Amino acid sequence: MGYDLTQQDLHDLAEGAAVLGTGGGGDPYIGRLLVERELAAGRRVRVIGADELPEGALVLPSSMMGAPTVFVEKLPSGGGNAAAFRALEEHLGRTAYAVMPTECGGLNSMIPLMLGAQLGLPVVDADGMGRAFPELQMQTFGVLGVSGSPMAIASDHGDTCVIQAAGNKRMEQLARALTIQMGGASYISDYPMETAEVRRTSVHGTLSLCRDIGRTLRRARQEHADPFAALTAMLTGTIYSHGVVLFQGKVIDVERRTIDGFARGRAVLAALDAPDDLLEITFQNEHLVARRDGRVVAIVPDLICTLDTGTGAPVPTESLAYGQRLTVYGISTPAIMRTPGALACFGPAGFGLSDPYTPLEDLNLAATGSGRQASQDSGPPAPARWA
Repeated sequence: MGYDLTQQDLHDLAEGAAVLGTGGGGDPYIGRLLVERELAAGRRVRVIGADELPEGALVLPSSMMGAPTVFVEKLPSGGGNAAAFRALEEHLGRTAYAVMPTECGGLNSMIPLMLGAQLGLPVVDADGMGRAFPELQMQTFGVLGVSGSPMAIASDHGDTCVIQAAGNKRMEQLARALTIQMGGASYISDYPMETAEVRRTSVHGTLSLCRDIGRTLRRARQEHADPFAALTAMLTGTIYSHGVVLFQGKVIDVERRTIDGFARGRAVLAALDAPDDLLEITFQNEHLVARRDGRVVAIVPDLICTLDTGTGAPVPTESLAYGQRLTVYGISTPAIMRTPGALACFGPAGFGLSDPYTPLEDLNLAATGSGRQASQDSGPPAPARWA
């Protein structure tokens, strides 16, 4: 059943989206402020399920493209969002019934909410990633046969372009080049679909799941409860059925550079009570693989989340810093993201990793780390944005 997003829902959804962003997708705090501006102007955000769409309705996904680190210094205005959407409508010669996220993680969970408020359109409670991924072809939409193009791309400076690519990977390459020329950040509308395709190819209920994750963490803080135990209990019974603490420790090294439009690098954590016990995370916008003392403990497409040990607040890639006390938390992906076709697209091989995919729950990981005393000495705090 559809619902109107409240201010508290929005705050909770933004925090949950940062968790499912697995370090990437852009900081949803910025996007949340843009949505709050629309709500303050008297507009509303209506969230509907895919089953509430009329038959044959046109749905246009909406998102931002670029390296998350760019948004730290170059705040988006939101002006290009509607421009890309309208450009794709004009190219198709049709009016869209609804907008939807391409990914439910990070900033890109906020962009369609802002657009829905701006244009008075409902936002479909589903997406094509079930998390955040760095490249446009890495969508369940494309894996299940939907063409990403024609797509429209726009900047904050009035530039618009429509791309008709030979394939989804080629679409990514062309859009990435344009995004770099647009200053490292752009707005896009891609994967135009009708109702039946939305229902068949998307990961359902992900906006509501983000809201529920954020609500769970907020209540755990209010009740002085263990946020990670609360999160594990909340995920049980959802399509993300398995959540586990992989490691707790202190960040001792971060390497991060913006290369070819991506934030690439690695972060190393050391357990507080065993400094030689190390966990290394490799990322490309999002966290791709976590290795503890050289052994893989979680790997894409399963989610590797970096959360503040004291509060459970998500810490994105661009905010990782020496001395932070973090808990690395793993979440299993839904079945639609574990098919052979999906793994070929956005599993380890899709990122050039030689490690085979092993489901998180099959790694038989027990709760580990340096102990809850870490929360008593939390080092540099995560941004206190999840009020």
